[in-house]
Amino acid sequence: MNRELLMLVDAISHEKNVDREVVFGAVESALASATKKLYEGEVDIRVAIDRENGAYETFRRWHVVPDEAGLQQPEAEILHFEAKEQIDDIEVGDFLEESVESVPIGRIGAQAAKQVILQKIRDAEREQLLNDFLSRGDKIFTGTVKRLDKGDLIVESGRVEGRLKRSELIPKENLRSGDRVRAMMVEIDPTLRGPQILLSRSAPSFMIELFRQEVPEIEQGLLEIKSCARDAGSRAKIAVVSYDKRVDPIGTCVGVRGSRVNAVTNELAGERVDIVLWSEDPAQFVIGALAPANVQSIVVDEEKHAMDVVVDEENLAIAIGRGGQNVRLASELTGWRINIMTAEESAAKQAEESDGIRRLFVERLDVDEEVADILIAEGFTSLEEVAYVPLQEMLEIDAFDEDTVQELRSRAKNVLLTLEIAKEERVEEVSQDLRDMEGLNAELIASLSEGGIHTRDDLADLAVDELVEMTGVDEARAKALIMKAREHWFGPDA
Repeated sequence: MNRELLMLVDAISHEKNVDREVVFGAVESALASATKKLYEGEVDIRVAIDRENGAYETFRRWHVVPDEAGLQQPEAEILHFEAKEQIDDIEVGDFLEESVESVPIGRIGAQAAKQVILQKIRDAEREQLLNDFLSRGDKIFTGTVKRLDKGDLIVESGRVEGRLKRSELIPKENLRSGDRVRAMMVEIDPTLRGPQILLSRSAPSFMIELFRQEVPEIEQGLLEIKSCARDAGSRAKIAVVSYDKRVDPIGTCVGVRGSRVNAVTNELAGERVDIVLWSEDPAQFVIGALAPANVQSIVVDEEKHAMDVVVDEENLAIAIGRGGQNVRLASELTGWRINIMTAEESAAKQAEESDGIRRLFVERLDVDEEVADILIAEGFTSLEEVAYVPLQEMLEIDAFDEDTVQELRSRAKNVLLTLEIAKEERVEEVSQDLRDMEGLNAELIASLSEGGIHTRDDLADLAVDELVEMTGVDEARAKALIMKAREHWFGPDA
């Protein structure tokens, strides 16, 4: 029987022109599937065939998982501490195996074995086709619409298929079977049963690649497209930079009589493209991105990664764009949050911010409004700046003598020290197990204490949105902290 098994493997390998290892894997899978039917639940079975003599062994195995994670699949998992009782040096992620009786090949059923083997071979052939296609290095998939599948388009190029989802089409675009189409390959997912190449015609990367094909200077390294933002089918912005002073980046991308940009526009159903000069200076970059609107002034907030852009009444509508399109695309292109406002609105906002800073200085430093206004006029916005900017900078303020400067710095340092002590006291109110939890710092612990969270269980009981609102952390980090706090609920002692 073992000799017949080897002969069968060799025959299929030659007939289908696939590696013997693929066929051996298919037979092992068929034997494992047959063995699983002898057990209840989702057990994990491994079959190993000797490639020389055809003999095979069967093992039932358990995946070693962390103790605190608990068992999600009891038939196929084992906790780490239990596994260590059998193998002392076994690690999480390893497999604990136990030899079991092998199923005779004759009991598998010829048809079932054949189906498994043929499916494995089909998968191997498809993988080989995909690898051959990807080895060409193309980023744009060019093919013919073959059929519709649940609203998505299946596009065929040779013997390789890609899936173009309805959501990745350009709005109002109507493609039918037999139409030629080009799309960006945005993802390769070998686990999918159908087409494994996912396509997009609305992704910014598609426009970038189209320009790369139309503008040889990009391939030559003379130009670079730094970023792209799109409202697919309507309007887009790209930021370009030249690494050769003799090359005009905008004119080069536009082409003679607009030939290059028109070629891209025609491929994208008439989508208008604004070509923007990229700049290392974020403010200058934003000014260019908001074109054709003229900007009066910009206030940059590095901490919030935002800019207040002031335009006159005539340019307000242009800067914002229809439905906010222009400012939204400019924000996506530059990576900065952009607030468009008139001069009056900007003045009102600055006055409001100045009032807040003035109150801070008056209340915390115990000074009158005149002194507070002098500090604001000199650019001071926080107690930390008053306390720790270089002494010489403050001495250069004409309205202050050295004694006044020293007194202001002393008061600011005392206030900051008092606030820090108060923060530490709030931390002391928190239980030791919460303070020791990985991922928390003193500032977060103080915020939790202010919100009435003093133990690990208190944190574990929170919802993600509650923690975000309480501490200001992002949603992903809030979720991670809550899950970390809940770990002890699932440990071996739980």
